[in-house]
Amino acid sequence: MLLENKNAVIYGAGGGIGSAVARAFAREGARLFLAGRTLAPLSAVAEDITKAGGSAEIAQVDALDEQAVEKYLGEVVQMAGGIDITFNAIGIGYEQGAPLVEMTLEEFVPGIADVMKTQFLTTTAAARHMIRKGSGVILAITATPGGRFVPNSGNFGVACAAIESLCRQLAGELGPQGIRVICLRSAGSPDTPVLERILPQLAELSGVSEEAFVAGLAERTFLKRMPRVAEVANAAALMASDYASAMTGAVANVACGDALD
Repeated sequence: MLLENKNAVIYGAGGGIGSAVARAFAREGARLFLAGRTLAPLSAVAEDITKAGGSAEIAQVDALDEQAVEKYLGEVVQMAGGIDITFNAIGIGYEQGAPLVEMTLEEFVPGIADVMKTQFLTTTAAARHMIRKGSGVILAITATPGGRFVPNSGNFGVACAAIESLCRQLAGELGPQGIRVICLRSAGSPDTPVLERILPQLAELSGVSEEAFVAGLAERTFLKRMPRVAEVANAAALMASDYASAMTGAVANVACGDALD
């Protein structure tokens, strides 16, 4: 198993991406610490993991609250002895569906501010614990607009680029301490609740049906399809494992060839 004897913290573990990554990590032998704002979805994920023979602890944590994050990680370290992997996949209220020039400042700023706040808090707090043991992996996730222009992506694309830049900065600073930082970039998985909710709006803006819009997204990729959420989760497990031990400061492209680096 790729992640045997590894302790992994996942924020937003009750969501589409977070829960898929949690299940993939558990399948590969990791001990899971699942955090989120509400306990019910976390409980459902943890129950699936334990039924399959894995290990998962849940906690209600506001990943935008510095004191809550610090307290939680301290408890995890006390319980497990250390943190090997951290991944933040909490939901952020981005504004998409209009050109930037049609957005107000009040629409543009909050999503970017929130995602940078939570990413900064969770990554740096975990890094301080990882430095003490001389190893660790920090994972983040963005999407295609982080690497190329996508019409009407609003503040989402700007936020994705900011996350990727943060990961590069952290990778350079933390590499000498044995800590790797990897950002996954997906083209968007049609089997996640967030994309299912946004697709009709984007299709309407493009003047086509939702089916035609999704087909157009798939057509522009090299593989002529969109990545499934399980594929993104599998890539996360690989990047967190020692098989990727020479990789850091990189954007792992799991976009089916939609955006090329």
